This record gives sequence, structure tokens and C-alpha cells, in this order.
Amino acid sequence: MRTSRLRTVHPVLWTGWAALAAGAVLCVVGWYGVSGERFAERQLPYLASCTVPGAALIVSGAVLLAHGRGSIAAARVEELYGLLVAAEPDGPQGCAGTGQAPLAPLAVSGERLMVPGGTLWHRADCPLVAGKAEAVPVHSKLVASGELGPCPICEPTGETD
Repeated sequence: MRTSRLRTVHPVLWTGWAALAAGAVLCVVGWYGVSGERFAERQLPYLASCTVPGAALIVSGAVLLAHGRGSIAAARVEELYGLLVAAEPDGPQGCAGTGQAPLAPLAVSGERLMVPGGTLWHRADCPLVAGKAEAVPVHSKLVASGELGPCPICEPTGETD
């Protein structure tokens, strides 16, 4: 189920864009004023009144845009969390009344496989290697030497052939 939500105007983002635009205009005006003056003492007023405030507005606009996008992302995460919690199945209590289902490995096959160039060994019915033609049987020397680690998804245990 997909919920529809009205896209709202985010004033922080609009303020950030306005500050960036105003800062760019002030920097251009300051540059134009400085470029028309030959002596440094006549260029300083343009630097003080246009270029420095323009640069400050550009920096503040960038900060506002970064903050605004971060708050939008946080709101989206909260919305997704709400959808996840609302979709939680109502089933029997597992794990001694904690409300969590008992954890079991996804795969239970006895054959061990690996993907050439990989760093993990898997059970044959692990979703990470199931159906992959390039998966090959694991040699016990690789597991014993520590070159391959057990897959955290299928949780293979014991020695291989």
C-alpha cells in the first residue's frame, strides 16, 4: 500500500537558494566595481560592501541547503519507519515473550559453496549463491586456513568435505 502525501514547500530550501542567488549577485557587483578602479584604496569599499557579504551569503545558503535536505531525509526515514511498524505481522510470541520471532538460518543444506574471488563460504541453498552457475564447492583447506569466512546470512557451520 502506498500512501500519498502532499509535497510541501520547504522554507529552509527556498531561503538557501535565495541566499545563494543574492550572494552571487553581490560578488558579481563587487567584482565589477573592483575591476573599474585602478588604486587599491578605491577597490576596498567594493570588497567590504559587496564581495565579502556576497561570499558570506553563499556560504550561509550552502549551509541552509545542506540542513534542509538533511531534515527532508530524516522526515522520509521517519515515514518509512512508520510504514514498517504498521506492516509488522501479528503472530505468536517468540523468544520467550519478547515479541520477536526466533531467529533461524535461511539455508539448511549440507553442501558448501563459494564464488571464485569471494571471501565467504555458503550453504548450497543460501540465497546469495543459489542458482549461480559460477558457484563451486569449497575446499576444506580454504576454510581451515582462514581465507574464507562463514556467510552471515546462511550461517554455515562445521567442516567441509
